[in-house]
Amino acid sequence: MYLPKHFEETRVEVLHELIHAHPLGALVTLMPGGLDANHIPFEVDPDPAPLGTLRGHVARANPVWRDASRDVEAMVIFQGPGTYISPSWYPTKKETAKVVPTWNYVVVHAHGPLRVIDDREWLRAFVEKLTNRHEAGRRDPWKVTDAPADFIDKQLGAIIGIEVPLTRLIGKWKVSQNRPAADRDGAAEGLRQEGRDQAAAAMADLVRQSTSGQTLAKTRVDSDQDSKGRAMDFGVNLLTRGITGNAEGLLLDGPPGGGAGLRSRHRQRPHRRAQPHRLPLSLYADR
Repeated sequence: MYLPKHFEETRVEVLHELIHAHPLGALVTLMPGGLDANHIPFEVDPDPAPLGTLRGHVARANPVWRDASRDVEAMVIFQGPGTYISPSWYPTKKETAKVVPTWNYVVVHAHGPLRVIDDREWLRAFVEKLTNRHEAGRRDPWKVTDAPADFIDKQLGAIIGIEVPLTRLIGKWKVSQNRPAADRDGAAEGLRQEGRDQAAAAMADLVRQSTSGQTLAKTRVDSDQDSKGRAMDFGVNLLTRGITGNAEGLLLDGPPGGGAGLRSRHRQRPHRRAQPHRLPLSLYADR
């Protein structure tokens, strides 16, 4: 990933918090036919230090656990808030008109060897933990024990555990640090006034923090609703540097044609600058 220094986030606790808030990762592996990606909900464990471990599960019918290269590390991509930034929000537009659009985003790339865990007791404990986490906050949370024991046993036989002990953890917080402070203020205000979703609101907070130099903010990054329509906050503390310069089943994958299985109710390196005559290709570039 192209990573200018002013967009780099290295604090492990910050990167873990983003993974926890946005657990659906894109697991990228090298397969016999080339690169492959599977979208899987992960849990992040801070142990062993310093980077921790990712854990998840896939359908036993998924070839990734058998055929992924053991000679090349896997990569898991986690995407946080991201949104379009209009140059019309920049005061610089009125001053010089020398501005272009961009796209702000927060992302974590996690690297490590892919390990397979074919252990029914481990799987049972893992899916219970995953279920309990995502059902938390509901008035009547579903539990694995709510289903018949023989049904759960059959479902467990249709999945297999995976884990990725992390060897590299790379964070990119592209939140307008490369714009003057006035432009960052303008972008944050534009997102607040014109933003149509929670990603825009979360990005406005992150951009504002990059201007003010704050290091900690309570940022709402995701939400769902319970049975009464009340918002359940999955917000986390997203820390910023303050530099002034869909998917496999969330819980259990049932066998092909075997019904829905168990699911959670929660959804959701040189850099070459473009020449003026190629301006449209550079509008969304990281600079």
